[in-house]
Amino acid sequence: MIEVLLVDDETYVTESLELTIPWEEIGVSTVRRAASGAEALRIMEEEAVDLVVTDIRMPGMDGLQLVEEIGRRWPRVRCMLLTGHSDFDYAKKALQLRASDYILKPVDDAEFVASVSEAIDSLREEWDEFDKVHRLLYSRKSDYKVLRENLLHELLLGRELGGRALEEQLDAYELPLRPGRPTLMLLARLEGRFASMDAPSLELMDFAAGNIAEEVLRGQPLWYGSGPHGCLVLLLQPSEADGGLALEETACGLDRRLDKLGEHVRLYLKGEISLAVSTVFELGGGGPAAAYRRTLGALYAAGMGGRTVYADLRAAEAGEAVSDSAGLAAGEGRGSVAEAMYAPPTLLHLLESHQWEEAGAKMAGVFDAAERAGLAGPPMYEIYLWMTNAFLFISHREGQPVGELGGEEGFDPVLARGLVQHPQRLRSWGVRLLDGLAEQMSQSGGEGRSKIASRVRQLVGAGLDGDLSVKTLADQVYLHPVYLSKIYKAETGEALGDYIIRMRMERAAHLLKNSPKKIYEITGELGYQNPQYFSKMFKKQYGMTPNEFRDS
Repeated sequence: MIEVLLVDDETYVTESLELTIPWEEIGVSTVRRAASGAEALRIMEEEAVDLVVTDIRMPGMDGLQLVEEIGRRWPRVRCMLLTGHSDFDYAKKALQLRASDYILKPVDDAEFVASVSEAIDSLREEWDEFDKVHRLLYSRKSDYKVLRENLLHELLLGRELGGRALEEQLDAYELPLRPGRPTLMLLARLEGRFASMDAPSLELMDFAAGNIAEEVLRGQPLWYGSGPHGCLVLLLQPSEADGGLALEETACGLDRRLDKLGEHVRLYLKGEISLAVSTVFELGGGGPAAAYRRTLGALYAAGMGGRTVYADLRAAEAGEAVSDSAGLAAGEGRGSVAEAMYAPPTLLHLLESHQWEEAGAKMAGVFDAAERAGLAGPPMYEIYLWMTNAFLFISHREGQPVGELGGEEGFDPVLARGLVQHPQRLRSWGVRLLDGLAEQMSQSGGEGRSKIASRVRQLVGAGLDGDLSVKTLADQVYLHPVYLSKIYKAETGEALGDYIIRMRMERAAHLLKNSPKKIYEITGELGYQNPQYFSKMFKKQYGMTPNEFRDS
């Protein structure tokens, strides 16, 4: 309902208007009166007023000055002017002040009601528009939450985005982090009373814990969201003032703010929180996924109990170099396991292209290498995370609920520890997960676009070292190149040309890190004729040249 304020130093005018106008019929709930401009401002400071009807000629502050002051302090309030003088200068000034109407005394009731009704209709239209914009903004923010979480999951589960592509997405989703900058990852697991909560309640608690973290860690760019393994993930970058120094101190256990974070969770959320802190890495490329594997492994290995563990310190205590393979590269036996895991074609690519037998063979090869190396206990976390990251990523992309694949216990932090302690149980769980995914994907429609996209992925995986293009792929699936591109983009959300380049660059990155081949040799092996063009494409994907990547 509308609230109106009548202002005139001749009080009989405002009394008459208050008593004779059918206010309720035109949608007015409250009518107030003031005898001067100063009194009107005092009322407006204390009450919600929507429409002011004021005389022009008043002692002290006149009506035009009052309207001007209202426009400055309450720009959404409508104003109407009353006057006994049809002076053009007054009317001109009223128009300049954007008054709703200019009414001559003596007031004609019908004319007055029509004028007030028009002002009320204008107010309501503005409110409706404002409400519509507000709803759109709210919807946009809700969409941002989903988009941000999707991006976070993709980065943590292995999708590598070049600097420019990542920067565009960070800007589009209004995230404060920058690609290429030093970054620290905190994984937070809510414990205690949170263990008995359902999924919506836990999501709310994650949100509350993230808000607490924003307050405790304020002053530094922060992005938080629910991670794919049920933990709260916080990505932290240094403020402009302190560079990367503050992150190094946090990674080494010298940041007392993390103790404060745990205290605030206990105080305000009445529960415990376990934290795992990563080493410092650069945001972009494979950095987030590698840091996530190491840090999640540290969190799982630490068990429950509201503890804080540091991936950097764990590696130092174990005498291991911190690397992308979370320590598996230390020693000849472990090196063979890492090579079996990360050599192309990756497990993720095999799952994407629905090559179930090949994926099973790759997993078996990794477990056989681990058995020969005598791995058990905490070192098996890398294999566990290598598998779950791939399965979660493909489940996320294909829209297949991972909880329905079988072996749900593997995604529970407590039960997962039991799997890791017994390599044979972990192997059986992985096979069960693979069989569940294969069956689920076949039931969801293996024909049509999905089958074509799957066949294209197989061809790309087999043809990275040959003449590979959208046209050659289209020829092999008997479709026009344009039509094939549309089908693939509609099915996967990624342009076919971009997918070909991404897979080639992933192969190039592996060769740069794991082979002594020259840049020009890798260029030719991947089907590029021009090393300069290859370097340009590689830098676009990873934010650095092939030489810089090899030396990093």
